[in-house]
Amino acid sequence: MATFAEIEEATTRYADHRELVKLRVQYLNDEIEKLKRVHLPEIKDAAADAANALASLETLIDESRGLFVRPRSIIISGIRVGLQKGKGGLEYDDEDTVIRLIRKVLPLEQHELLIKIKESVNKKALGDLDVATLKKVGVTVQGTGDVVLVKPVDSEVEKIVAAVVKEAKAAAELEEAA
Repeated sequence: MATFAEIEEATTRYADHRELVKLRVQYLNDEIEKLKRVHLPEIKDAAADAANALASLETLIDESRGLFVRPRSIIISGIRVGLQKGKGGLEYDDEDTVIRLIRKVLPLEQHELLIKIKESVNKKALGDLDVATLKKVGVTVQGTGDVVLVKPVDSEVEKIVAAVVKEAKAAAELEEAA
C-alpha cells in the first residue's frame, strides 16, 4: 500500500504534466490565431475571386442550357456542372382556403395528415400529393424546373472551401444591394 506522501507526490507529478499539456494547447491555439490573422485576408480575397468565378460560371451555364440535355451534367476539373431538377416548393395564397378545400375535396382520413392540429397546412404531407390534387385544394407547385448545378466532387476540405466561397458570394451580394 502507498503512503500518503507517495500519493501526494504522484498527484503533484500528474498536475504538473496536466499543466504542461494545458500550456502546450494554449500555445497551439495562440499560434493558430496568429496564423489566422496573417492568412485570413488572403483567404477572403481568394474566396471573393472564387465567388466571382462561380457567378460567371453559373451565368454561362444558365445561358447555355442547350448543352446540358444529355448528359444533364458533366465533371470538368473536379467540378460537376450542368443542370439538375429543382427541389421545388409549395406555395399558396391563403392557408385558410387550402385547409377548407382539403376538408372539402379530400377524404376525412387525410385531413389529420395534411392539416396540423393548430390549423395550418402540413407542407411536407402536401408535397406527397399529385399536382392535380394540389390544384384542387388551391396549391401551386413552384421552382421545379431546371436549376444550375455547380458541385465539387471532392473531399472535406472542399466542403470548407465551398462554405467560404458561399459566404463571400453572399457578402458580395449584400454589398451590391447596399
